[in-house]
Amino acid sequence: MPEESTVFPTKVVPIPVLGRHHINAHLLLGRRPVLVDAGTPGSGRRIVEQIAAHGVDPADVSLIVVTHGHIDHFGSAAELHRLTGAPVAGHVADLGPYRTGRVREPYLPTGPMGRLMAGNKELHVRAEPFEPDVLVTGETDLTDFGIAARIMPTPGHTAGSVSVLTDGGDLVAGDLIANSFFGLVRGRPANPPFHDDPLRNLASLRTMLALGPTRLHVGHGTPLEPDRVRRWADREHRRLSRLNAAGRVTRRAGGSL
Repeated sequence: MPEESTVFPTKVVPIPVLGRHHINAHLLLGRRPVLVDAGTPGSGRRIVEQIAAHGVDPADVSLIVVTHGHIDHFGSAAELHRLTGAPVAGHVADLGPYRTGRVREPYLPTGPMGRLMAGNKELHVRAEPFEPDVLVTGETDLTDFGIAARIMPTPGHTAGSVSVLTDGGDLVAGDLIANSFFGLVRGRPANPPFHDDPLRNLASLRTMLALGPTRLHVGHGTPLEPDRVRRWADREHRRLSRLNAAGRVTRRAGGSL
């Protein structure tokens, strides 16, 4: 059988960017490796070193998928493109941050942690801009890049947020969901500190859960079990419904470009 037709199960490997689980990128291993997310500005070398530590030649990376336009996920995309030679994929709705290197502000906190973090100067720095080589507008098959997986638009955290779903059921979810306290409480589902549109994000999360993922790999914290996330999502739906009825859900208007 020709090599191009051989099916390789996709393995998801966390790549810590800050702390052990505080900020994560993920390496997807199949016929060729794909990197999901690009960390904070200046973390490109650290990420490349960790890729190599897993026995992967960084020059073999076939694609860098950026899940959304926040500085801790696209901050080193341009640097990683230079270091690996891999094209970068990003959704059209987050082109503004990618092209300017600046996130849309103000950040919209989801709770006390977000209100505390909103003043952190590291969240307001300018990253090196980049132009996505692969412009995502809808569900995108990654077979041609060497892994059995699809990019899935999951808007809400930002307008252009995406996740990656492998054929084996692993969902690399970016900031669709997080561990509690920005990843400090392992295994406990929670909102990340910010969402541009909490209602839309929850709808995206429930859509992904309906596809039956086996595990959710997140940008902040350790992997989450789907059943526990479903129970959390049901509670969050009730909470947001009450807040929305009272006109107390903050959502960013527009935000496509």
